[in-house]
Amino acid sequence: MSSDAVAAARKGRLKQRYDNEFRLVAGCVPYRVKKGDEGSNPCSSDAAEVEVLMISTPNRADMVFPKGGWEDDEDVYQAASREAMEEAGVKGDINRAALGHWVFKSKSSQNSTSPRGACKGYIFAMEVTEELESWPEQDTHSRRWVSPQEAYQLCRYDWMREALTALLERLSVIEPVAAASTPELTDQAGMYMMLQASSDSAMALC
Repeated sequence: MSSDAVAAARKGRLKQRYDNEFRLVAGCVPYRVKKGDEGSNPCSSDAAEVEVLMISTPNRADMVFPKGGWEDDEDVYQAASREAMEEAGVKGDINRAALGHWVFKSKSSQNSTSPRGACKGYIFAMEVTEELESWPEQDTHSRRWVSPQEAYQLCRYDWMREALTALLERLSVIEPVAAASTPELTDQAGMYMMLQASSDSAMALC
């Protein structure tokens, strides 16, 4: 675990990238793989234990994956890596093949059919190689390593479960599925909607 000096988190949207009226967002699902006994089936739970890193937000029991605005002086992979460092205090290797992309609505515009106030989010897998002892947003985001099973329960939005499923399929932890089933919506029912965009785009809150 590193004790690097804490850098300041980026604030404001002066450098924010946009695609027409959509604010562009980048994020990742940080993970680590604990190797099991040699000679075990590499696809079995005995051979490798996958954990994902989630972060808390104030006054909420559920958790999220790090994400935030993609700015005009960085590429999307740098943006996803920066958000992981700022919000979760981790660094690692980004897989440049996205787990998927989704459309998120801000809370103030969730009932609008206009793209104004919406974000396009690109989510990647990050294999964590370093954990910082201090990080820019640790006062508002604590971090926690959890099993995939626990992560499914903690995920605030369905798009997060879809990204997690894509990661586990990629790591051969679970068999690929043609169409991931959508868990029953609870208090998020009014926040989770579909956009008339690509078939793998979903709408939640920014």
